[in-house]
Amino acid sequence: MCLALTFSAVKADDKNSKNKAEEKGIQFTEATWASILKRAKQEKKVIFFDAYTTWCGPCKLLQKNVFTRPDVAEVFNKNFINVKFDMESGEGPALANKYPLEGYPTLFFIDPDGKIVKQVIGYQKPETLIKIAKSIKKVPGAV
Repeated sequence: MCLALTFSAVKADDKNSKNKAEEKGIQFTEATWASILKRAKQEKKVIFFDAYTTWCGPCKLLQKNVFTRPDVAEVFNKNFINVKFDMESGEGPALANKYPLEGYPTLFFIDPDGKIVKQVIGYQKPETLIKIAKSIKKVPGAV
């Protein structure tokens, strides 16, 4: 009985620490593409769009090692509307037709009109991703 309780307590702690790591990371918006574009126009922000697949190793590494870092999150949460789509399910295939892909992950920076500002293919180190993000021009009229 004591072992079971200890085990469940450890499991609960793992879950809590995982949630805390996600809270510190990039906050991704879950919504339809149309509503994301609408929000980008309202907030005058560029969209950061992570185009991934569930089987992509570098995609998983980005999610685990880069998107969870506080320094990355600080830049992205402040300056962009962050979204991610599995390009093989839901709206993903339609978005793959609109924004052609050469590989996974593809990281897009898209203006509120839906035009690509910048496209980066493959795993990026945290420092590189921050540098890329800082090079993106703000939407005219943005604060």
